[in-house]
Amino acid sequence: MASTTNFSVRMDSEIKKQSESLFSELGMNLTTAINVFLRQSLRVGGFPFDVKLEQPNRETVAAMLEAERIAHDPNVKHYSDVEEALRELKR
Repeated sequence: MASTTNFSVRMDSEIKKQSESLFSELGMNLTTAINVFLRQSLRVGGFPFDVKLEQPNRETVAAMLEAERIAHDPNVKHYSDVEEALRELKR
């Protein structure tokens, strides 16, 4: 087994929280994710950015469903162009 070492990283606490949540959805903790990142970096000789969650988050899914519902709801006012919608907003 390879020897291990510890290192410390300073980061924004909200970024850490969001990253931990993301990587948890991918089935790993932040330490494992950092090790994956470093190993991929060595493998490709640079920054790897292909490791990502391929699905929208809950908030985006909810917004997409709401947009779909609004688009098909005959009781919702529809506009033919942006100018018409802006005129309505200015009333």
